[in-house]
Amino acid sequence: MKNKIIPIICFLLFSFQLLAQQKSSKEIQGDKYSFSYSYSDAIIAYSKAENLTLDGKRKLAMAYHKMDNNQAADSVYSTYIINGSGLIPEDYINYAMTLKMNNKYAENLYWMDKFAQVKPTDLRAIDYLANKNEYNNWSQDSKVFKIEMLNLNTNEVDFGPTYYKDKIVFTSSRNKKVFSKEDNWHNEPYLDLYMADIDKTQLTNIVNFDKNINGKMHDGPATFSKTGTTMAFTRNNYHDKSKDRIVELQIFFSDYSDGKWSTPTPFAYNSIGYSVGHPCFNAAANTMYFISDMPGGFGGSDIYKTTKDGSGIWSKPVNLGNQINTEGDELFPFYEENSMMLFFTSDGRYGLGGLDIFICEIRDDKIGKIINVGAPLNSRFDDISAIANDKMSTGYFSSNRPGGKGTDDMYSFSIQKIDKRIQGVVLQKNGNPIPKSFVKLYNDKDLVIDSVITKEDGAFIFKAANNSNFKLVAVKETFADGNAFATTLGTELIVKADIILTKIPIKEQIKPKADLAKILELNEIFFDLNKSTIREDAKVELDKIVAIMNEYPKMRVELSSFTDCRASEKYNQILSDSRAKASAKYIKSRISKPSRIFGKGYGEVKNSSDCPCENNAITECTEAQYQEARKTVFTILRY
Repeated sequence: MKNKIIPIICFLLFSFQLLAQQKSSKEIQGDKYSFSYSYSDAIIAYSKAENLTLDGKRKLAMAYHKMDNNQAADSVYSTYIINGSGLIPEDYINYAMTLKMNNKYAENLYWMDKFAQVKPTDLRAIDYLANKNEYNNWSQDSKVFKIEMLNLNTNEVDFGPTYYKDKIVFTSSRNKKVFSKEDNWHNEPYLDLYMADIDKTQLTNIVNFDKNINGKMHDGPATFSKTGTTMAFTRNNYHDKSKDRIVELQIFFSDYSDGKWSTPTPFAYNSIGYSVGHPCFNAAANTMYFISDMPGGFGGSDIYKTTKDGSGIWSKPVNLGNQINTEGDELFPFYEENSMMLFFTSDGRYGLGGLDIFICEIRDDKIGKIINVGAPLNSRFDDISAIANDKMSTGYFSSNRPGGKGTDDMYSFSIQKIDKRIQGVVLQKNGNPIPKSFVKLYNDKDLVIDSVITKEDGAFIFKAANNSNFKLVAVKETFADGNAFATTLGTELIVKADIILTKIPIKEQIKPKADLAKILELNEIFFDLNKSTIREDAKVELDKIVAIMNEYPKMRVELSSFTDCRASEKYNQILSDSRAKASAKYIKSRISKPSRIFGKGYGEVKNSSDCPCENNAITECTEAQYQEARKTVFTILRY
């Protein structure tokens, strides 16, 4: 896998001659091979060297890891890490990563704990400590994702899918032309872009994407505008003649016109000093996410964002920050606009394997909770380059897990419909729960779909559809409103989303000008059978609400309407909602700032055991008992 992530880690230059007195000629030769990514040659040279230095052992272990031979890497690490002499923090985390990929989870925890002790401010350590107990949850298949290996895979490298109109474009080294050039890493052909048709869960009719785009070195991955007329893609810098001998990655653009793609033009922020790559457009191709190891980042490669103005000028890239980026590598950003969901790959965040797939919501540049998608998308191996369609129902990703055809293979996935729960607690900043808070659940269209008043423990729970984004808003008198965001795209069956409220200073709290007791004198209003018309006796009570709300212009009120339990639950839900809206409409037309009052139907009220009427049971309830159920009640949320 690591051979085709396309290396972008910035290596520090060092003098081989300076180390000549300490290292054998074979070790120095191995260092040179390692420096140029020729890891198979480096392994041979290091293996022939006598008395490898600590630095040589470190590089040999990393070379094995880069070649996906983690058993051998484990063996080398164990020869020098156990005695603890001359170690650096990266030794601990690299050894821990190797152990995890070798399914040695207990040992992985031990060395990750060591790493966290010696480098507690490292973002990777912080994320590990926050998520170490989630490993078992991530490793269990929650049945949210159903995956299938693609038939198009070869014994070479196939990865980096992206949507192109109604097709998929992906990156592969399947080119086996005679005398074709090979890269240093695995001695495989350079990467090219290929195109395929979507046939249900499979991809068919594989063709070379474009001979004018596919050049003499690595080309891919790519991204396209929704119209398919603009593309950006990763390419080696063919003309790099810098002394560091590292061929950096660059991003190029091309437009489709008159039946052909234009000559690629370079991204303004390409450089011979660092790499940029893995671009991802929004639909209009005026926003682009990409990765880079440019100076000023957090670690190996970080995810950046840039936007294009009306004159076609790309803005200075903005690092997405340490909510996403770490001292490790963050790769393969993919942003699905409808759901506002960012997919990315990382080895800096704690997960199941070497590289894991993560998701988070980005709404108005605010980054939501980072979620590890868990099994079966993630494994103890490298899982990368996930994308999803605009309905968030299907997608593709790549992995080097066993059972595939080549080094990296592509898989399709579908997202199953499973009922989930969003639960949390309304809290003060000090962690104390806030009882009797009013919590509303909004869907991604900003419509209230459910609400609840918390009990003494401040806890709430909502049933939530899978594969969706939600906003939660909590309201409580003497507190400023608070909100939280939640997504049910991940594998968690129970999504946690606590809401923090801030106490309003007493001097800023709204104090009523009249005795609150008169608010409590409000009576419930009632409706006739099967009707939502406001009765004359109800208008008396509603007019009291009007008067009070006009007297207290910051008061907020919820109307809760109910029906009796005759008729079906579905009918009663619709009827109760009509009653709530009718009551709210009456008041809204008579008060300032009508948004201060809102209504919700809660369906039928089950009668007492003296007159049950569930499941069409024949009962002897009195009309008065039924009338008691057909009502609208008022809850003062703030005054």
